[in-house]
Amino acid sequence: MSVRTVRPVRTAIAAATVAAALTATVLVPASAAVAAPAKPSRAKPGHAATQQALDAAVAAGVPGAVAQARDGRSRWTGTAGERRGHDRYRVGSITKTFTATVLLQLQTEGRLDLDDAVEKHLPGVVRGNGHDGRKITVRQLLNHTSGIYGYTEDPDLQKRVFGPEFLEHRYDTWTPRQLVAVAMTHEPDFAPGTSWNYSNTNFILAGMVIEKVTGRPYGKAVENRIVKPLKLRATRVPGTDSRMPRPNSGAYSTLGGETGAPTYDVTELNPSMAGAAGEMISDSNDLQTFYRALLKGRLLPPTEMRELTDTVATGMPDLRYGLGLMQQKLSCGKEVWGHGGGIHGSSSQAQVTRDGEHSLAANLNADWTGDTQSVVEAEFCGTAPKKR
Repeated sequence: MSVRTVRPVRTAIAAATVAAALTATVLVPASAAVAAPAKPSRAKPGHAATQQALDAAVAAGVPGAVAQARDGRSRWTGTAGERRGHDRYRVGSITKTFTATVLLQLQTEGRLDLDDAVEKHLPGVVRGNGHDGRKITVRQLLNHTSGIYGYTEDPDLQKRVFGPEFLEHRYDTWTPRQLVAVAMTHEPDFAPGTSWNYSNTNFILAGMVIEKVTGRPYGKAVENRIVKPLKLRATRVPGTDSRMPRPNSGAYSTLGGETGAPTYDVTELNPSMAGAAGEMISDSNDLQTFYRALLKGRLLPPTEMRELTDTVATGMPDLRYGLGLMQQKLSCGKEVWGHGGGIHGSSSQAQVTRDGEHSLAANLNADWTGDTQSVVEAEFCGTAPKKR
């Protein structure tokens, strides 16, 4: 497939951050919660660079950072600032890998084919301003080659999910059809299959396909097919529930402002804005269990595993995209698979080597500063972030 990037793409984290932010009251503007002094943890041998990356994030203004890593049978947990090693957090676009896995399982069972037209399962939904669900496949939703406009790029919607308007709308409920309808008011980014661009609309539609095929919300399929079998006790698909389970260390945002802007507690929000593209809650232990099981072939048979990991170019030289799954080549030459995720007040990474043996999941409870990619580089390459 020939792909070209037609406009600058946000990272998965940035796109998902737009994708799932809702709010209704201003909680304590922040300085007290955010300015807590860092309490660096001592890293075990082999994870010193990872701990340094967590400490660097807190030094940059993140209230707290947490990471867990597994290498074979060895396990390590690191924290910085005001965090616990078993904190729950919103995982943003990491949700996409769960959604894609369910669709691949449904294909295994013969209940759909990823090369089905979207129109077959969602008649009349993808129509308007040049969008045509008859020409777009389910596979193209999952690898972001559909060309469908990302609803989180809509300027009017952005006003409601960023800045002060977020505080008025944090508990609003959005249906998948409403989100897709926003996208349909814009022209496509490109003709299906001719390029690549990250679009949260793709995975809202993917969740709708799951619901049409199974007769139940996509979240029930995720719970029954992945969460329960893998015993992911910290993992939830919250739907419209704005609460965060405990333990958690809160989530903080400048609501689109730069470093130094007032900071707000945005722990509670209605995640229906993100849906199947980014609503889930988990912790670092569960995320590693999921990605390790996935890459080891415990959730999909060989044929579907090949499809999951069949990647397309993204326009970024060290990043390719499979089906809800990223393939990333790090600075040291190592290859990892996983996804990043962002939502107001939360930035996450979950990555694993192709053999499923070395994994990392990390979270920063802020969305205006800090660098989760440096945590990934530190864990897999042993490279500590440079001091500024």
